[in-house]
Amino acid sequence: MKVRATAAESGLRLDVWLERRLPGLSRARVQALIRTGCVRLAGGRLKAHARVRDGLTAEVELPAPGPAAPAPANLPLAILYEDADIVVVNKPPGLVVHPAAGHASGTLVNALLFHCRDLAGIGGELRPGIVHRLDKDTSGALVVAKNEAALAGLVRQFAAGTVGKEYEALVHGVPARREGRIETLIGRSRHDRKKMSARPAKGRRAVTRYRVEATYGAASRLRIWIETGRTHQIRVHLAHLGHPVLGDRQYGRRAADAPVPAPRQMLHAARLSFAHPRTGARLALSAPRPADFAAALAALGAGDAG
Repeated sequence: MKVRATAAESGLRLDVWLERRLPGLSRARVQALIRTGCVRLAGGRLKAHARVRDGLTAEVELPAPGPAAPAPANLPLAILYEDADIVVVNKPPGLVVHPAAGHASGTLVNALLFHCRDLAGIGGELRPGIVHRLDKDTSGALVVAKNEAALAGLVRQFAAGTVGKEYEALVHGVPARREGRIETLIGRSRHDRKKMSARPAKGRRAVTRYRVEATYGAASRLRIWIETGRTHQIRVHLAHLGHPVLGDRQYGRRAADAPVPAPRQMLHAARLSFAHPRTGARLALSAPRPADFAAALAALGAGDAG
């Protein structure tokens, strides 16, 4: 494809100009195309930081995406919504989202590579675009992009805070206030670098809102909304409040102190809402509770908790 600079665009950086003229490509992707010679200019090649001038013509070649490094794996997936741009899954507890040290395979990404036969490529690879994550032992709704345009649109919404994220949690005890807002910094713990803390030496602003939906003696069920998306945010904030999530081995209490057995942290991403990155239509998706969460509720005597 060819693009030509106008007088109004004169003076822009080459990568900024191409990012604006090629919707769906991130700045990093444009820079990679320039670096690998996929952007040809009249008069020769330029660096990403070079300034464009009126009338400059660029020919951009988008190479066919290559295979992703993770291998596809035929793992069960609960699909809440899917089209050519995105897929929303109900992630089960125990499933890691992305391959990493100690989890090279058997992740959600591996499962999506097998399931999604219409990936258009992201960053030059045939891979799903991970926009946000859930901890390994947190279940619930998670949206994934199938192409670069969808990824860019979702990233903008998450950055702007316009994505609705609603969780359910079973916690120790009963909060003194039926509704509340928790705002702290969250950063690495000064005492354990593997943990996050609401009292860090240095951190980032984090905001969590909650409402007590039901109480069961020594435990409560909370509805939770997050305005920011920091690592372990809900778990850290509820522990900071004095009501850690049941089954949370990292931030909670001893298993022996739990009012009912909990095989993992009882935290579930129940609802997710966002604008479709292509159509703009608002999507609101609900993820049914997993069996272990429902079993914990039953053990608490909740009956049909709604």
